[in-house]
Amino acid sequence: MRRSERKQTDPDLGVLAGRLLFAVQEEMFDALAREGHPNLRPQHGAVLAYLDAEGSRATDLARHSGQHKQVVGKVIDELEALGYLERRPDPADRRAKLIVPTPLGLDQMARSDAIMAAIEDRHAQAVGADDYDGFKTLLRQIIQRQRDQAADET
Repeated sequence: MRRSERKQTDPDLGVLAGRLLFAVQEEMFDALAREGHPNLRPQHGAVLAYLDAEGSRATDLARHSGQHKQVVGKVIDELEALGYLERRPDPADRRAKLIVPTPLGLDQMARSDAIMAAIEDRHAQAVGADDYDGFKTLLRQIIQRQRDQAADET
């Protein structure tokens, strides 16, 4: 069996995780576009998914998203230009900047939370709440083991 055929009939963890990510992103950003946020793209999720309503430091956004600081900085620039966030001095450290959502950003955050809750509810109803909860627990464990393994190798 050719590799491409095997990836279709018996996809590995990376392929399955990628398919899930892309499917969720597609639904999320299509729904956000219908709800008044047509300029957002999946790349913006590297910041928006981890941004606190009170503001976050760019270094924390990079760490939580797993993206390089330069990538997060570019996304922050784009979202600032689109009106979703702004930079403010961090009251805890005047040398640092906080990335803070604007009212448009807060609207997007609320809508994306509702969209994600609906996606999760739909899947929980389809497979059963206990099985869905078990799936998420197992997925968290696999992610943690993967991270632990990567940390052990460095």
